Amino acid sequence: MKSRDMWRIYGPVAAIALVGFLIAFFVMDPAPPKTVRFGAGAPGGAYHVHAERYQRLLAEQGVQVELVDTAGSIDNLRLLDEGFIDVALVQGGLTGSAEEARLRSLGGLFEEPFWVFVRGGAEAADFGDLRGLRVSIGPDGSGTRALATALQTRYGGDWPEASRGALATAGAVSALQAGEIDAAAFAASPDAPYVQALLQAEGVRLLPFERAEAIARRDDGLSSVVLLRGIADIGADIPERDVPLVAAVAQLVVRKDIHPAIEAVLLDAASAIHAEPSLFSPSGRFPNLTHADLPVSRQTTRFYRDGPSFLRRYFPFGVANFLDRAWVLAIPLLTLAFPLVRAAPPIYRWRVRRRIYIWYKDLRALEEEGRATPAGEARTSVLSRLERLQADIGGLDVPLSYTDDLYRLRSHVEFVKQLLGAPPKPVAG
Repeated sequence: MKSRDMWRIYGPVAAIALVGFLIAFFVMDPAPPKTVRFGAGAPGGAYHVHAERYQRLLAEQGVQVELVDTAGSIDNLRLLDEGFIDVALVQGGLTGSAEEARLRSLGGLFEEPFWVFVRGGAEAADFGDLRGLRVSIGPDGSGTRALATALQTRYGGDWPEASRGALATAGAVSALQAGEIDAAAFAASPDAPYVQALLQAEGVRLLPFERAEAIARRDDGLSSVVLLRGIADIGADIPERDVPLVAAVAQLVVRKDIHPAIEAVLLDAASAIHAEPSLFSPSGRFPNLTHADLPVSRQTTRFYRDGPSFLRRYFPFGVANFLDRAWVLAIPLLTLAFPLVRAAPPIYRWRVRRRIYIWYKDLRALEEEGRATPAGEARTSVLSRLERLQADIGGLDVPLSYTDDLYRLRSHVEFVKQLLGAPPKPVAG
């Protein structure tokens, strides 16, 4: 097949395929955003520390994470609902049906015990004994305050305003160590720097929840955990005995409409960050879907069942994402390509043979005219035109495989000439 003929046949095929590619390209899923807004909680808190780790890991994949300082879990849920942030760490047990319609969980990440630290001189053996003391239970909008308020209600009785202080994390730690308040509550990861500092601080003790198991049985959003003796500092024997605590499980929450590629890279980061052991859980326990109290996407379920997708395992984020989205291009391309490629060879054969067979129309017309013309000068004119026709056909260029058709045409022209009385051409030699 000559290149000129090939372009005439396959050029339109390529053009149609290109048009199909462009149409599919514009209707396929949009590329993921380059920037994600992450509700990070209060600076210095455990949420903020974890958010900074997400920021570093996602930056390695080409996704910039903008940290948004918030008051805590309640504030995070509000900002997610308003669309001001895309992802956040949220304390378990705080969501309801309204959040379930608009938000999705990427799994439970770590146990978040409810720590209540009491200054040494305060007389309190149980959470209920804090009713008459000066207690900070976290600022409005924080998960700590929501959990503390729920526990105060469960313990019953009237809790005065002094027992519902709203100091932020750093302020509550300072006030407790300075003796300005009697107790401070925090719902936080054991890895939070201020928790570690308070566990080993002089003049401060951790309040046990002796009825932690009973509390957890009555609240699906809570679980019972035990801070083992000496786990904070074995040499110093801190704590000096097992301390029962109640805990929520922090989870990674995203908006329902988040791009699937961002969801995938967040899941990768969560596995890298939260699979490490903690004071309460062994390595590999988190992240998981056991403690997710929001709906999860099919992609998230598949991730926890099968791990990262094939493309995510072997390609960088940008390449894997493009290939994952581009598979939809194969549908129109294959739909167009198969019939077009199969149709191209018959079309090519038809075009080549048409260049040969189109001369038969002129040959038949000249034969009919010659038969209708008596011998003489008029028929000689017809024969001359047949000669010119034969010369034109001789200049016809066709592929070698179609030469037999060309020579058959030329022999037919010679036949008509002889039929009309032309003398046969002498044979050379």
